[in-house]
Amino acid sequence: KTFEKFICIAHPSKALPEIMRYIAVFALLTACALADESYYSFSKSVGSGGGSSYSVTGEGRITAVRVWELYSNYIYGFQIRYGVLWSPVVGYVSGEPNEIELFEGERIIQVSGKYGHYIQSLIFATNKGRSLQVGQSSGISFNMYPTHPNAELRFLSGRVSGPPTALQAHWAVLDTDSSENN
Repeated sequence: KTFEKFICIAHPSKALPEIMRYIAVFALLTACALADESYYSFSKSVGSGGGSSYSVTGEGRITAVRVWELYSNYIYGFQIRYGVLWSPVVGYVSGEPNEIELFEGERIIQVSGKYGHYIQSLIFATNKGRSLQVGQSSGISFNMYPTHPNAELRFLSGRVSGPPTALQAHWAVLDTDSSENN
């Protein structure tokens, strides 16, 4: 009764059920805002950003990465394998690719490199301490990693004008119960 009188005095034009609804919505929004279970994050896009947009996605866990470079210069193209299926190539293919094939339980937890007009270099680092490093180490540095400690690289997006000109990493915790680990 005292609570009802307080609510009615504070908001005499509001009925008690409507006030209670506002309190419930406020409590729900507060709980959502305070929850630190952010299983998805993305890194800021880097690069000049010219050309057409791309997004490299697939089903399941990333199992390998291929990267082509132009004469020890900038990144010419790249490709990601999900399970046993390779994505389309972003950029161009030239010569032999530099490649890392991930072991069972291994995941990409960091993408670093340098950029100028094009993506100059890329480093894909794994939770097992291995890495693939490709390209020339000149330009502006970047370092991308997930916000959740169990997250891994899920897909890449950006822009391409011949070779890739921009890159953005997207991270998430993979639900291994509902996905195949090929």
